[in-house]
Amino acid sequence: MRLSLCNEVIRELSFDRQCALAASLGYAGLEIAPFTFGEEAWRMPAARRAEIRRSCADAGIAVSGLHWLLAAPAGLSITSDDHNVWQKSVDVLCGSIDLCAELGGSYLVHGSPAQRRVSNAEDAKRADEAWALAADRAQAAHVTYCLEPLARPDCTYINTLAEAADVVRRIGNPAFMTMIDTLAAGFMEPESVADAIRRWMPTGLMAHIQLNDRNRRGPGQGEDKFAPVIEALRDTGYEGWVAMEPFIYEPDGPTCAARMIGYVAGLLE
Repeated sequence: MRLSLCNEVIRELSFDRQCALAASLGYAGLEIAPFTFGEEAWRMPAARRAEIRRSCADAGIAVSGLHWLLAAPAGLSITSDDHNVWQKSVDVLCGSIDLCAELGGSYLVHGSPAQRRVSNAEDAKRADEAWALAADRAQAAHVTYCLEPLARPDCTYINTLAEAADVVRRIGNPAFMTMIDTLAAGFMEPESVADAIRRWMPTGLMAHIQLNDRNRRGPGQGEDKFAPVIEALRDTGYEGWVAMEPFIYEPDGPTCAARMIGYVAGLLE
């Protein structure tokens, strides 16, 4: 297992400094939120992509993947009945997939709850269509596209691993899988996060994990226990990326990043 830091945690730093700090703390990768590079990151110029690759190489760190795919530009939705909005959203997804592949990433995480709100069957059908197109693009780019179950009330569509698995099976593309966010799973799954991993990892439908406490802070910064989670990942043979994704950075982003990896690296020893 390799540890990755979601880069928005330290987004106040230049990307060069993000890479240097993460590497110095012991992270092997950065999981990039495209919005940290501006509104149009999905169509980032080739020169900027080369700069990002160079910054990573100089620091000895990788881009593990991308997440928060539809946070920017504003107004996106894969369930909108406005075809122009829907098409723009799909274009952003496909551009993000290409960006991930060019930066050397291996996966993308589709969370973006506000951009997948569903109120009827037609909304859900449009979401499936968008995800099918994203899956095809991901397969062509040799990356994995992960549908992230998210907790209510923030998210109204795909809240559990069972619901995500149903979509993955409907899409039927090996490049399209699901993943665990421990905050969401802690609230939404019928069993512990560790037991959910043991139940779902052997299905071959799960490709990634993000660690965060139900208090929205990082692992080790709340009441949730992560030793059983790491043990379950080991028991099920998981060898992929483990990303740290807090939403509250106490006392600040760099200190939060240091505390998280100190705690999780200790569990991996």
